[in-house]
Amino acid sequence: MTTPSPEPPLPWPHCGHGAAPDDPVGCRGIQVLGYTACLAHLADTERDAYLAGLQPGADVDHRGTSFTAHLLHELLRALRDPGTGQPHLGDAWFWAATFKSPVDLGQFVCAGRVSLAGAVFDGPMTLSCVARRVECRRTRWMSTAELRLRYTTVDFSHAVFEYPLTIAAEAAPFVLSDGRPVTEQALTGAPDAAVRMASMRGVDAAHLVLADVDLSGYLFTGTVHLDQIRLEGACTFDTVPPAMHWRGWRPIRFTQRRTLAEEHHWRASQPGAVPGWNVAVFGAGRVGPLQLAPVYRALRKAFEDGKHEPGAADFYYGEMEMRRHADDIPRSERGLLTAYWALAWLGAAMLVTIVLLMGLGLPKDAPKQAATGTVPAGGGTVTFEIEKDDPQNPTGDRFTGERFDKALNVTLNSVVFRSADQDLTTSGTYIEMVSRVTEPIPLGLAVLAVRNRVKR
Repeated sequence: MTTPSPEPPLPWPHCGHGAAPDDPVGCRGIQVLGYTACLAHLADTERDAYLAGLQPGADVDHRGTSFTAHLLHELLRALRDPGTGQPHLGDAWFWAATFKSPVDLGQFVCAGRVSLAGAVFDGPMTLSCVARRVECRRTRWMSTAELRLRYTTVDFSHAVFEYPLTIAAEAAPFVLSDGRPVTEQALTGAPDAAVRMASMRGVDAAHLVLADVDLSGYLFTGTVHLDQIRLEGACTFDTVPPAMHWRGWRPIRFTQRRTLAEEHHWRASQPGAVPGWNVAVFGAGRVGPLQLAPVYRALRKAFEDGKHEPGAADFYYGEMEMRRHADDIPRSERGLLTAYWALAWLGAAMLVTIVLLMGLGLPKDAPKQAATGTVPAGGGTVTFEIEKDDPQNPTGDRFTGERFDKALNVTLNSVVFRSADQDLTTSGTYIEMVSRVTEPIPLGLAVLAVRNRVKR
């Protein structure tokens, strides 16, 4: 028979109400400043005195406290700003708190951060909040929940929910019951009213709905069932660096697509990384292509299930890129993935062919045919010989609209293995032969890529 390990001490002075042999800790709620009990276990007169002493904008710390709907309502009423009619909080700590009956936190403004880390909601929960940061690390929802937010960065690391949970960005200010908008002066220094996801590592996203949130800095790795996540509205991702860069003698320009923050972090850490990739912030961790490939694959499926095929194509491309760089991909498959880079060179190769044909391959003038014949003195059959002048190398202005049209026709025909009827110089003949051999290969890859990016 084994004895269970003792519970580690709480990092705050706790209430201890209801301690018993089978629960020596008792109530885990933090003691209200100046008292020896938590808010839930204060005597009525003591609770009234504490609530009466609160002012709008005050910091509140009720970690581990068990809240009923009535107690929560009393707390928020004590923090209500008489000028706006809405609760106004500073930093709000509800770490490991427990909320019982359905919970509606109403509409409130928090000038700092709202910490619901470790809290437990055993009924439906609604939160409409204007805050700089909402922390829900290891928070547990035992029923449906909806968080409608503004100006907020959300940390959902290791949160647990077994029912649908929605995190949505509210486009317009919240409106009170009397029709007045919620005052947001406490957040006037924020750059915008967007809702940004920071992390959902350790989260099962099967029941998660994200609407109109910024995912450019979101750390996706470590989230399971990403293929079942629902992304609605204008959920935004980061993109690749937009400018042209040089790596030695080679020009580098990335195909514009949605990318994950972790790919930015990985690419920024590589030797010779081009400017524009975001460096990982402290504590973000570091993952590589091997971990990112399945994340891209799961998000691609989520977009496909949502009938968003163009968006899914971005994640398919990202998956191929990560598989190309991953260490466990066979050399033959990596070579096939690398071949997709030839797509970008198809247009460049055709452009080079056109320029060479205009400069060297097209003759100065179309060769003329001449017919000569001999009539026998006594009459009879006349025999003609038809000769054609050799194409002459071009002189003068070679880059004209007419010559461009002819060069384009020859190039397009050569890509699909057709011989053009255009007369060419000797140089032009060899240029066409090389084009006919090399350019159809990237053409086939281009057809596949275009199909994946535009299919609906």
